[in-house]
Amino acid sequence: MKQIDMILTDIDGVWTDGGLYFSQTEESMKRFSVYDGWGIRYCRNLNIPVGIITAEDLPMASLIGKKFKTPYIFTAVSDKLETGKTLAEQLNISMERVAYIGDDLNDLPLLRAVGFSGCPTNAPIWVKREVDYVCQTQGGYGAFREFVEHILQDRKDFQHLIEIYAQKGRYVQ
Repeated sequence: MKQIDMILTDIDGVWTDGGLYFSQTEESMKRFSVYDGWGIRYCRNLNIPVGIITAEDLPMASLIGKKFKTPYIFTAVSDKLETGKTLAEQLNISMERVAYIGDDLNDLPLLRAVGFSGCPTNAPIWVKREVDYVCQTQGGYGAFREFVEHILQDRKDFQHLIEIYAQKGRYVQ
C-alpha cells in the first residue's frame, strides 16, 4: 500500500445509498450510516486530513464535517479534480499521496488522478474498472469506513488505535 497522507470522499452514493427520500411535507432526506463516521475518527486520530467533495449542494455535508470535526467540506462542486488538487496543494500533499472514494462518472477524473482510488460495491461497472479498490460494502452502509480501514490496516499506529478503542469501549478524541 502506498503512503496516503489525505483521504477525499464523495457523499452521494458513498456515504448515502444514493436514494432520495421525501417526507409528507415534501422535504427531501438522505440516509447515512454511522459506520462511516468511524473512518473520519480514525483519520483524525492519526492526523490524516479528510476532505468531503460533492457535486450536490448538500447541507448534510456541512453537518457531517461539523459532527466529525473535518474542516474540508466542498459542496456544489462542478470540477472535483480541481478542488482535490487545490486542497492537496494548500496542505502541501502530493496527489500521489491522496486517496479518493467516489461512485459515478463525475468522480472519474479525480479517481484517475490520485495515488489510491476506490468505490462502493454498488458503483457502476465503468467506475469499478477504473479504481484500485472496490469495497465489499455498498454506499450508505459503511463503504467509506471500509475504504479507510483498507488503507490504514497495515499501519502500526492504526493497529494501536484499534486496541485503544477496544480497551476503552469508545473512540478517542
